[in-house]
Amino acid sequence: MDRIQGTRENYANPTTCFFHVLFKAAALAFYILSALFFDSFVIIFVVTVLLAALDFWVVKNVCGRILVGLRWWNEINEQGESVWKFESLDQQSLARINNKDSLLFWSTLYLTAVAWAFLGIFSLIRFQADYLLVVGVCLTLSIANIIGFTKCQKDAKKQIQQFAAQTIASRFTSTLQSAFSVV
Repeated sequence: MDRIQGTRENYANPTTCFFHVLFKAAALAFYILSALFFDSFVIIFVVTVLLAALDFWVVKNVCGRILVGLRWWNEINEQGESVWKFESLDQQSLARINNKDSLLFWSTLYLTAVAWAFLGIFSLIRFQADYLLVVGVCLTLSIANIIGFTKCQKDAKKQIQQFAAQTIASRFTSTLQSAFSVV
């Protein structure tokens, strides 16, 4: 029995995981349950978008860095062009990322977008354009995080491949140099 429990991996960052899920759930729950408690669309809009924006910021700046070792942002350069910036942990640190934390991060990131899309379709079917606006803002924030972290993950993989290629090339070169210096 101890062997089986010993093979189970626990969350390395349970507090971060909790807040990662909490902010997403709070925005979705408030939006879904708000019709029962509030008649004012303005309150529903403001609170739901505020919760979704808080989730966006926390995921982008805190959870992504702690749970998967990635962070992204977008800057406007001097020419007025949008430039994506990516930051990731080094190769050794990325290898130590907790699998359970990573799985929770990526699954909730995608599931939240799917939930907002479903709620958008539901609002469209019910001809509620105002509620479709709320869902549109929340879905946009979710998709922005998905795109940002996906691009960041691809950039991190590319950096690891470049590092590996450089390491192999430098070892090959040093081996050749040492072989010819002996002669």
